[in-house]
Order: sequence, then C-alpha cells, then structure tokens
Amino acid sequence: MNFNKMIPELSVFDIDQTIEFYKSLGFELIYERPEDRFAFLSFEGSQFMFEQLHSDGWNTGEMRYPLGQGINFSITTDEIDCLYARCKEAQVAFYRDLMITTYRVDQINVEQKEFLIQDPNGYLLRFTN
Repeated sequence: MNFNKMIPELSVFDIDQTIEFYKSLGFELIYERPEDRFAFLSFEGSQFMFEQLHSDGWNTGEMRYPLGQGINFSITTDEIDCLYARCKEAQVAFYRDLMITTYRVDQINVEQKEFLIQDPNGYLLRFTN
C-alpha cells in the first residue's frame, strides 16, 4: 500500500463507533491496532488515521464535541450521487444537502457537486466530485 504524503490522524471519542460509521460510507479498514484503539482507513485514495482519546495523547486543548472545529475534510469520490443516496438511506444527518457549487480557480469557474456531513465525533466531511 502507498501512503499519502499527508494523512490526518484524528482523535475520536469511540474508535469502534468511528470505524463502523466510516465503513458504512464505503471506507475500507486497512489495518488497526486494537490494543492502541487505533485504525487506518482509506476511501478512493483518501486516507485517515483515527485514535481513541486517551490521557497521554497528542491533544493540545480540551477535547469536546464537536471535534475539529474550524476544519473540514474535502474528500473526492467518483460516485457522489451513490454516496449521497447511501447516506440518505442510512439516515445520516446532512450538514448541507447535495448541491452544485461554483468555485473560482484562478480565472476559471469550476462547478462541483458536493454535500457535507459530520461524523460521530463532529468532524465535518465534504464529499465532492
């Protein structure tokens, strides 16, 4: 397996709940260290590491819900409509419903289809095509 040059490692409240949530979205559990409450998951080239909160972690501040305030993770998928339908079927609460958004990249306008959800820890996930 090739590892991305940057892989976010997110502290989570409950590693088992987090793994199940991400697997329900189509993420693949690549490996885990249950003794460390750690998991590495991948989705269409996006990679995340998760570790359950513990007292000797690398957290620089108070860890309370929602975690990750001030950040969203943009995750690209070739199957945005299928993933959106899967989330609706699973009754995932949407932070923003599926929409087409126009972003200016230099002098070119680029349209993206996207929706946003929060994971069980409060991290904001923006899925886009």
